[in-house]
Amino acid sequence: MKIGFFTDTYFPQVSGVATSIKTLKEELEKKGHKVYIFTTTDPNAALDEEDIIRMPSVPFVSFKDRRIVVRGMVYAYLIAKELELELIHTHTEFGAGMLGKMVGKKMQIPVIHTYHTMYEDYLHYIANGKVLRPAHVKYLSRIFANHSTGVVCPSERVIDTLRGYGVVSPMRIIPTGIEVDKFRRPDITAEMKKTLRQQLAIADDQPMLLSLSRISYEKNIQAIIDGMPEILASIPEAKLVIVGKGPHKEKLEEKVADMQLSDHIYFVGEVPNDEVAIYYHAADYFVSASTSETQGLTYTEAMAAGTPLVVEGNDYLNTLIDDPSLGVTYQTDQDFARTFIDYVQKQIPADPEVLRRKMYEISALRFGETMLSFYHDMVAYYETTELEKETEQTLEKFKVKLKAFRRTSE
Repeated sequence: MKIGFFTDTYFPQVSGVATSIKTLKEELEKKGHKVYIFTTTDPNAALDEEDIIRMPSVPFVSFKDRRIVVRGMVYAYLIAKELELELIHTHTEFGAGMLGKMVGKKMQIPVIHTYHTMYEDYLHYIANGKVLRPAHVKYLSRIFANHSTGVVCPSERVIDTLRGYGVVSPMRIIPTGIEVDKFRRPDITAEMKKTLRQQLAIADDQPMLLSLSRISYEKNIQAIIDGMPEILASIPEAKLVIVGKGPHKEKLEEKVADMQLSDHIYFVGEVPNDEVAIYYHAADYFVSASTSETQGLTYTEAMAAGTPLVVEGNDYLNTLIDDPSLGVTYQTDQDFARTFIDYVQKQIPADPEVLRRKMYEISALRFGETMLSFYHDMVAYYETTELEKETEQTLEKFKVKLKAFRRTSE
């Protein structure tokens, strides 16, 4: 099958969406399919990229490190036609996504869409929420999804939200998988972990909490910081390491200083991709209070590394963390500290059998297999619905002719 991915976000822009797209492309191509990526221009992109078609774009409002396609309909259509695409998979509701919709309609092929982002969690970035409101998100999401052959939802939360918006297109839950081996990493030795902890001034017997994400308001890292005084009252030697960069970093650093927690909370900044796994392995617990995730790759990355999770729950995470050896979820920000303390005190050992089962469940292999199955189902669905449309149009034409014939006969 020849497949076109249409996305406003792709490498060298680093994001969960870009990672998901790259992972899916690689898995589909392992199975003998061909994937082409239609995306934005980027000043940092390589000049000799294979199977990547870049279209004119500009920086996105309020997210200057992200871009949006502004034109290229004819160009995209001609390329897609020349490549003989059989299916289009859109990964954005904006520029490139709209192009993908138009190209798919012109070529009369199925258009699958993945709803990656819960936009209501990000409205404050756009004119402080005064221009784009939840009602607008609901309307635009419904229109876009209902003009898709089928919709991929990373979690139950997304399906429930879209149903609430009035989406009636076929939907299926398909969480993004990860390259498990990149995080399981048996090559990471005890000495490597010890060295990293020493660089962070964390002793072997001091519990290390790890927060790893983009440092933005909706990631709710402030709730983790707010919980630290209570944690330190019970576990005085605990240390929190915050890895990542983002627009909220400076405010959080000020917050830590004001709370006089600088000796217990360290901001590392962004780390190279090949070093991320070392942080997971060096940590004793992965923590998060984010409520904006449709899934969250960092959760499964930490799990693959064997690091227990203490995270704010949702439908996706409550299902993902289905054994105490994997971690625990809590309900509200205020529950974080007490939940963490209780979990640490229980000292639940790792369960190799549970972890082995989870490795396939969160793997890129399963991700690719599940997505391909959905593609085949949606191709069949598209052909059936198109046949029904043709039959209905034929009947309408026949009725018109029959009516005209009766008039002439009279």
